[in-house]
Amino acid sequence: MCGIAGFNFKVKKDYILKKLYHRGPDEDGFFEDKNFSFFHTRLSIQDIKKGHQPFFYKNYMIVFNGEIYNHLELRKNLEVNWTTSSDTETLLHLYLKYGENMFDMLDGMFSFVIYDGKKLFLARDRSGKKPLYIYQKENKFGFSSEINVFKFLDLTIDEDDIKQFLSTGFCESGYKEITEFPSGHYGYFTTSLKTYRYFDILDYYKLPKIKNPLEELDKILTKSVKNRLISSDVEVGAFLSGGIDSGLVVAKASEYQQLKTFTIRFDGQFDESNLASLVAKKYNTTHEIIDIKIDVKDNIEKILLNYGKPFFDSSAIPSYFVSKAAKQQVKVILNGDGADEIFGGYRRYIPLIKGLDKIAKNFQFILPLLNPQNRGKLMFIYRLIRASGKDGIEWYNTLLNDLFVDIYKFDGKKLNKLDKFIKELKLDSFEKLIYLDFELNLKGLLMKMDIASMSNSLEGRSPFLSKYFLEFVPRIDKNQKISKKVLRELAKKYLPNELLTAPKRGFEIPLTNWVNGELNEMIMSYLKNGFYKNFIDEKIVKNIIDRKIKLPEDRRAKILYLLFTLELWYENRFS
Repeated sequence: MCGIAGFNFKVKKDYILKKLYHRGPDEDGFFEDKNFSFFHTRLSIQDIKKGHQPFFYKNYMIVFNGEIYNHLELRKNLEVNWTTSSDTETLLHLYLKYGENMFDMLDGMFSFVIYDGKKLFLARDRSGKKPLYIYQKENKFGFSSEINVFKFLDLTIDEDDIKQFLSTGFCESGYKEITEFPSGHYGYFTTSLKTYRYFDILDYYKLPKIKNPLEELDKILTKSVKNRLISSDVEVGAFLSGGIDSGLVVAKASEYQQLKTFTIRFDGQFDESNLASLVAKKYNTTHEIIDIKIDVKDNIEKILLNYGKPFFDSSAIPSYFVSKAAKQQVKVILNGDGADEIFGGYRRYIPLIKGLDKIAKNFQFILPLLNPQNRGKLMFIYRLIRASGKDGIEWYNTLLNDLFVDIYKFDGKKLNKLDKFIKELKLDSFEKLIYLDFELNLKGLLMKMDIASMSNSLEGRSPFLSKYFLEFVPRIDKNQKISKKVLRELAKKYLPNELLTAPKRGFEIPLTNWVNGELNEMIMSYLKNGFYKNFIDEKIVKNIIDRKIKLPEDRRAKILYLLFTLELWYENRFS
């Protein structure tokens, strides 16, 4: 993986390369002509000696961030006198032969730009694993792997984007001039940017369902893991939690090499190292349990500012420390990212698969009788009944983060557009939710891991986000996705029984303890600055702080953390 950037106006070479250095500390490259300048920093993974970028062929040039895992297989269809064994060269020649039709062939994570001396051809992978941001102002145009590269420019706050952030917990960039190049798209730039969609997972949800997917699922997992192992000239390790996702990845990877596996154990948090050790023992991996103490107070500002925009997902904190620890051992790591989003692994999916949301709609009358401060199953029932009486963005927000829903309603063009999009989706409630999580929530999760890993010069590879999974899993009948039922069936073949019966756990973020404890003084200090007051009545926020609005403690903590991340970004947007 790498860092890429380009501009059609004069910029300082050393500044751009420095901003991208952490994404590629092994070497850097630069090219400019009368129209554009291009920048590349390289984390050397494939063809370490010859895989330099920018890469040139005749009058074409490419800068590329990511990996094409099946590129050696695709070379068989190309009559080329190869000069490297790098996937960068493969990618350019695929474009020259197939043009816009190349994407159906690619299994990988990527953002890349091809230049022919006149126009740019830009593209991004199906799920958005590799970032690509666009800067546009008047006749100026630029692209970059990270928002922070653009901070030397005169930027205008996008209030509409901030409203979306406060409502949903995610935003595009926070600036009017910076947009996110959409995943599953390609585009052209000459004097303006035009984009075209080549992949929409919704198309696969509309295909006939497969009732007996287990055998094909096994083959796809094998192929996806194998591709991500063999397309590397450096050692590949794997994160191993106590869950079935990473367990299956390790089981398959161990068929091809002696694998290094890592389990992270956080001080004072839920410990799954015993379950992970069972998998490590079964597959004879070189296993290491890494104990980490999170110093959140001294590190949170630095970690969140790496994102260049308001960033709400608090699991960015442990993700950073996990990546930092893994980097001490390997350069490339396999993970289980994406499995929950495509296989229906979250608890919020279960009642929708069973149709309980339709039943809950008949119980709106009991909402005033329920205590909104309930926890556990009662809170889950409370949220389900609330969601069942809503539609559009309010429905999705209630099921996802449940931030200001029923407390304050934000209004803006982006939110109205998103609300209309959700309401017009012709899917049942389960498939609508899982599709929206792929289109909206997963993008934030992938950005979280990209920045967390690349801040530490570590490449993360996600077999469950392969081309093959994304085209196959939507066709599996939804009843086989209750608590990832079909994946658990497959796991019976490969994993110890203890993992199959263990409850689902993710990073257990002690956000409430942080907000009420070690981060409280910092959060309250930032909130005094009051940028949020431009978007929401400060009396409402004060009532939330003083607990005059009855909320579960974890929801109160999420709201205050959301506002803190906004203020942190605003105060440091020029630094």
